[in-house]
Amino acid sequence: MSSGYDRFDRKEGIVCIFRWGFPGKNRRIFLRLLMKDIQSIRIAVKEDIYARRILVLYMEIRGQGAIPLTRTDENLTPREIEQKKAAELAYFLRVPIEVF
Repeated sequence: MSSGYDRFDRKEGIVCIFRWGFPGKNRRIFLRLLMKDIQSIRIAVKEDIYARRILVLYMEIRGQGAIPLTRTDENLTPREIEQKKAAELAYFLRVPIEVF
């Protein structure tokens, strides 16, 4: 995945997620979701091929699974991800935070 944006519209109750993927015919990725279908914001720890820990922020959607929100190349500490991104987003969406 490359660049993109997330738009959260509380007035309309809609979340839009746009990403540019790998070049090809399915490069453009656009998701439109209802805010009421968001179950939680999830922080997960993954390891890359060099055994480095990478924290990824996901949005858990009812019936669709988890959608990644942060890029894996963002160099944020666990505390920054939790405080800056996860806490603010969970508060705005009025959903819990899960840590895995």
